Amino acid sequence: MDFDPTEPGRYLPAGDHEAFARLDPAAASAPDRLPLAYVLPLRAADDAGLSELTGYLRELSRWVDVTVVDGSPPDLFARHAAAWRGLARHVPPDPALQGCNGTALGVLTGVALARHEHVVIADDDVRYDLAGLRAVHGLLDRVDLVRPQHHFDPLPWPAWWDTGRTLLHRALGGDRPGTLAVRRSTFLAMGGYDPDVLFGNLELVRTVRAYGGATAAPAWLYVRRLPPTAARFRRQRVRQAYDDLARPGWLLAALAVLPAAAAALAARRPGLLLRAGVATVAVAELGRRRAGGTRVFPAHTALAAPLWLLDRGVCAWLAVGRLLRGGMPGADGRVRVAAHSTRALRRQLAERRPDDLVLWVEAGVAPSPVGADRLAR
Repeated sequence: MDFDPTEPGRYLPAGDHEAFARLDPAAASAPDRLPLAYVLPLRAADDAGLSELTGYLRELSRWVDVTVVDGSPPDLFARHAAAWRGLARHVPPDPALQGCNGTALGVLTGVALARHEHVVIADDDVRYDLAGLRAVHGLLDRVDLVRPQHHFDPLPWPAWWDTGRTLLHRALGGDRPGTLAVRRSTFLAMGGYDPDVLFGNLELVRTVRAYGGATAAPAWLYVRRLPPTAARFRRQRVRQAYDDLARPGWLLAALAVLPAAAAALAARRPGLLLRAGVATVAVAELGRRRAGGTRVFPAHTALAAPLWLLDRGVCAWLAVGRLLRGGMPGADGRVRVAAHSTRALRRQLAERRPDDLVLWVEAGVAPSPVGADRLAR
């Protein structure tokens, strides 16, 4: 487990919040129930997967307190409310909050409403089991934020392709999953995080670190994730490449892929490309073997790494083009900033007034002098 070297952050008492829905009595009395809140930010465009997600929420409600912050259109919101009655607290995003990242608005709303100190934040395609929840709960006794490792199951070709990225990230510093876990008191005391960035998970991790919190990225803590559809995979490729604007080293490496390949072909040395592909597979295999990863990552997934890297080389240039045209489309306008640097976040946090923190903790909303669209500033 990799720990942030900074000291744990300060903690303020978590305020009580009224219950917005009565939980299933059978779930509330389950023997394995944990003092843990689970926040699921959602913005659905259709009913695809509703039955499967409902089954997952039913299982989750036996173990933890579930809040779904649903930014779906009114007709879908009503169907979700009917399907999840008794399983989860089902609420819309707080209308007082403004920002271009709809997922971040859902997280800000859900964590403010959470009734436990330990909070899991997960996308709608993440599937925890009880063992994973227990592990996260235990880690949050020691750190302010936990960043688990996701893996796809089942593994159709879009998931296989994206696993190449996962393995390279595991070998070179850690993956960026679709789920995090955080101490609610730390989250509230630092004022949440900026909902006007595209890479919300990285922004949250960096904000915790800038606040002085400790983070852990246990490579052995595997959390299942459903595979994306082929259509969603195609839509996400440039968006994910745009995230690398917040990580200049990764971006420069991706931008160098196409010029390097073109130079090798121009010099009539295709063997260089072959050797580069073999080296990429070797690095991915190191990531696959790390922390028992061979249990969840099949051997053939390492072969996806060169294909993913070549594709990212193309998408990185497309992402730069998006930046020059004003940014990526968001929930409310275009999002130009992928994520702020930790140094910039430290400066923003230092400029906050002490009463801003008190207002946030007591009211669960952004204080008006600061502006609800800049919660992390």
